[in-house]
Amino acid sequence: MTARPSSSRPGNQWYAGVTRYQWLVLAIACAGWMFDSFESQIFNLTRNQLLTEILGVPGTDPVIKSYGDYFLAIFLAGGTFGGLLFGSLADKWGRRPTMVATILMYSVFSGLTYFANHMWEVAVLRFLVAMGVGGEWAVAASLVAEVFPKNARAHASGIFHATSILGTWLAALAGLAVGAHWRGAYLMGIVPSLLVLWVRAAVHEPESWTTADRNAATGRGPQLGSFRELLAHPRWRRHALLGMLLAAVGLGSFWGVTVAGQDLTRELLARTGVAPAAATSEAKFAYGIVETAGGGLGLLSFGPLCVRIGRRRTFMLLQTIAFLIVPVTCFLPATYPQLLFALVFFGFFTIGIHAGYAIYFPELFPNHLRATGAGFCFNGGRILAASVLLLSGWLKALPGMDLRVSITLLACLFPLGILVVWFLPETKGQPLPE
Repeated sequence: MTARPSSSRPGNQWYAGVTRYQWLVLAIACAGWMFDSFESQIFNLTRNQLLTEILGVPGTDPVIKSYGDYFLAIFLAGGTFGGLLFGSLADKWGRRPTMVATILMYSVFSGLTYFANHMWEVAVLRFLVAMGVGGEWAVAASLVAEVFPKNARAHASGIFHATSILGTWLAALAGLAVGAHWRGAYLMGIVPSLLVLWVRAAVHEPESWTTADRNAATGRGPQLGSFRELLAHPRWRRHALLGMLLAAVGLGSFWGVTVAGQDLTRELLARTGVAPAAATSEAKFAYGIVETAGGGLGLLSFGPLCVRIGRRRTFMLLQTIAFLIVPVTCFLPATYPQLLFALVFFGFFTIGIHAGYAIYFPELFPNHLRATGAGFCFNGGRILAASVLLLSGWLKALPGMDLRVSITLLACLFPLGILVVWFLPETKGQPLPE
């Protein structure tokens, strides 16, 4: 049996009345998402060494940037497929077995990247890792939303998504530790498979899911995890399609704009005469530690902000400032310390919006479609974002194109996100749809 949420009296802190089991679920979901993020980011932080070795070209060759974005597009496509598949299976099979399957998938195939020697091998393995990554998010986000009481849901979901920062830090430290020996960083990716033992022992299916499953089995309720119903029902279809567009803005801008903080740093250091090897190491620190720290603060801030001013207004506020902060970060800093300072705010606003997906998407769908709908939004957004990655790779590889100009142009995605949010409902203070 799942522990029932305790009610909290007015004036209490959001965590008042949260049970031990609810904290346990949050801890497990956070651990899964942290390693999820590690598997996502390890390529971004080792791609120069990986592509240099496999392609046999210098690390300064423009083809490195292009292939980097192409592989990220493959990763987004794999995340889309995995998110749609495992989101639906989480509604049909249950949260626990699907979480086990996704964690095993991303950890095992990440570890196998250690043995890759050809570009096609890396592409296949990154696609399979992404399937697990995309599926795990949909399951964990739904689980946290269902287990926590209404007054604590936004804060808990925000904390859940913010732990991705810990995964990025782990990836950054792994990248710095292995240096040019990139294979060792992927071998570390097998560690999350141990999390499966904890999931199997500690997690129970939420009461809302067991009720929906029982009703579906006896014919008293709708079928679980049905894409047909998701896209045929006018209300759920509207939420799914608009949510997908909102996620596409965040994911496309993340891979096209946010992760470019590393390249911005490397190019600034190169312009000031720093040796390529030192510039690469300093760029990893700037993106993986400093910018990511700002992003972590942004993710943690989204929950309290959306409790105070609402989900829609928080999305609009952060995307407006993100649109403004990108050209400032690209063009104003003239020294490495100045850029580090700017990257804190760059990370805060461009990464901070992502916590809203874990909070908002599960609130848009009923019990029998929650993981399916949330997975469709977040991971359907990945396939749209993949097209942004292809555009980003083409744009950054244009002869004579200034990296700062290309990043600023890609930041025009943020106003599109503001427009999308305008047409979505406000879910602040409302119970999850039944």
